[in-house]
Amino acid sequence: MKTHLSRFAFAMVACTATLCATTIATAQVAGGSTTVEASITESTQIAMGWSVKKTLLGKTIYNDAGQKVGKVEDLIISPDRNVSYVIVGAGGFIGIGRHDVAIPVSRIQDQAGKLVMAGATKEMIKALPEFAYANDTARRDQFVAAADKDIAKGKAKVADLEKKAGTAATEAKARIDLQVSALRVDVKSAEAKLVEMKQATATRWKEFEAGVSAATARLRKSIDTATG
Repeated sequence: MKTHLSRFAFAMVACTATLCATTIATAQVAGGSTTVEASITESTQIAMGWSVKKTLLGKTIYNDAGQKVGKVEDLIISPDRNVSYVIVGAGGFIGIGRHDVAIPVSRIQDQAGKLVMAGATKEMIKALPEFAYANDTARRDQFVAAADKDIAKGKAKVADLEKKAGTAATEAKARIDLQVSALRVDVKSAEAKLVEMKQATATRWKEFEAGVSAATARLRKSIDTATG
């Protein structure tokens, strides 16, 4: 039975979240004598979860003709967790002349334990743009740019709604005004969280990442639901 590789990605996210939420039983806390224990249920969930290292990393990818087209080197989960990619080593021999490319997991299937990318060829994989890991500064810049873009969209939506409210009938105007008020709150919240992150040193920006992400997610939802 064909199964999209995205199940592996989902399993990785779920397992990672579990590992972040709890530590394996009797793990020693650095610098102290306190131990943090996982419940039997949590430990069982971890043990029975998918291991990306054992089921995906290092595996060869074939095309539907059974020809080898690449090898899985890594798995990348996008910040919003909506899209995942496998990083595939393409071309070269024993690492010489090889470069990495990013392929959406939706393009790859697990067929009876074999990873298959239908229609792929070595030449096609090798011709894809080379993938390079972003450094921490680049990731921060991309994150800030995305948040600024969401905030700009929020402000544009507020302006659009205010314009509609100016010509709307009384009942419709009241509804639009409520949407404008809610949207303004979310815009200000996202701006405040982003300002906190921008004011932090470059090495501490990740401490504010979750707060900014939550605020911009709320803002995007408000933008989508504000119909005017």
